[in-house]
Amino acid sequence: MTTIRLPDHPEPETFTDPAKAVERLELMYQQATDFLCDGFMRVMASAPPAGQRIRAFYPEIRFTTSTFAQVDSRLSFGHVSMPGTYATTVTRPDLFRHYLTQQIGLLIKNHGQPVTIGVSDTPIPVHFAVAARPDLTVPQEGAAGFTLRDVFDVPDLATTNDDIVNGTHQPANGTGPLALFTAQRIDYSLARLAHYTATDPEHFQNHVLFTNYQFYVAEFEAYARAQLADPASGYTGFVSTGDHEISEADAEIPPVAKLPQMPTYHLKREDGSGITLVNIGVGPSNAKTATDHIAVLRPHAWLMVGHCAGLRNTQALGDFVLAHAYLREDHVLDDDLPVWTPIPALAEIQIALEQAVAEVTKLEGYDLKRIMRTGTVATIDNRNWELRDQSGPVQRLSQSRAIALDMESATIAANGYRFRVPYGTLLCVSDKPLHGELKLPGMASDFYQTQVSRHLQIGIRAMEQLRSMPLARLHSRKLRSFDETAFL
Repeated sequence: MTTIRLPDHPEPETFTDPAKAVERLELMYQQATDFLCDGFMRVMASAPPAGQRIRAFYPEIRFTTSTFAQVDSRLSFGHVSMPGTYATTVTRPDLFRHYLTQQIGLLIKNHGQPVTIGVSDTPIPVHFAVAARPDLTVPQEGAAGFTLRDVFDVPDLATTNDDIVNGTHQPANGTGPLALFTAQRIDYSLARLAHYTATDPEHFQNHVLFTNYQFYVAEFEAYARAQLADPASGYTGFVSTGDHEISEADAEIPPVAKLPQMPTYHLKREDGSGITLVNIGVGPSNAKTATDHIAVLRPHAWLMVGHCAGLRNTQALGDFVLAHAYLREDHVLDDDLPVWTPIPALAEIQIALEQAVAEVTKLEGYDLKRIMRTGTVATIDNRNWELRDQSGPVQRLSQSRAIALDMESATIAANGYRFRVPYGTLLCVSDKPLHGELKLPGMASDFYQTQVSRHLQIGIRAMEQLRSMPLARLHSRKLRSFDETAFL
């Protein structure tokens, strides 16, 4: 017979104060993970007692309402769509403190009902419990001298999925989801983020720039140092790959022996409203991987500022492309988001990007058309599509009225749509394959080099404009379905 050892948890309690509710979540999570870590250390030091299992559960937010909420029709979140019971498991409440306080507060305010904080029925995998303890490492299966899963819970991929965001979730026992991600799904992504970016998830900011070119990293660091030198900037630190953080403009950053798959850099503000830059490299697979995991941090916007192929003869190297539609031939999201799903342009993002281009280039109105085109961007999964029979691709590009082609933008936009994260794309033309101007050394003009240096500044300026926008306005109703979770 197996005996299960559990930590002592307080009984479920209702709260009308969101801050106190989050305090209870933090207490319960800390108790649970401390219990698992202590048990893990004891078991690793000596053989586990026969027939004993060590287990702890994620804390849970539960909410019940018998009435429809009377809320501002412009608000796309902060309320449930119909009467019923809703719940979500919670991990790392210390990391998500501001988010949880905000979302719980809106729920209580809009419905006039309390939330209940208690213990869920979802066990915490020991791998995730020890993740925040650098002195502890879970050994590979077979290396511990005993079968790990006989004593502790391990990650369960059968229940770690995107059913909620994909709209395929089936509520259990009539309880609907309160948030887009379960605790296990979030823990899985937090671990993946640390692996792929070589920075701790706690450094990620609410505004994320994606690029496919390492050149932008040097520009971003230079901008960060200039901001740190200005006490009025509001930026407090710069974190580079490897978790090296500086708070002074002239501080040295140790070189990294080996870059991770997706080098990531963070220009931080105390409230998390700074800017993160991720070099996702080339390809839709990387773009999907990065956005799959960053989405659990619930950023307020992400933008693609990368290079593309210009498809029109009137374009020049260095011209900008502001995407207002996407032709999706990347295929990495076909199983999650059907290709017939429209990916709409978001007015708030489009306006911020166009205003940023005007501000940085000093061009306005009709003159902007000299260096920027707005239209459809095609994303393809074959970097060397030019070497195949061009009749098919070229015909589709013509029929779609595409003005540019790359390998990442539609993936990032589509995953933004899927995860309810505001998205946008501003690309820089680096080659024109249909007109014989290939991406070869020595072909870049002075104009192109100048535009590339401006490109990142435009992305940063757009993010700073979005930061000043009310959250309820930025998180567009276009991204929310008629049966949505209350939490962003």
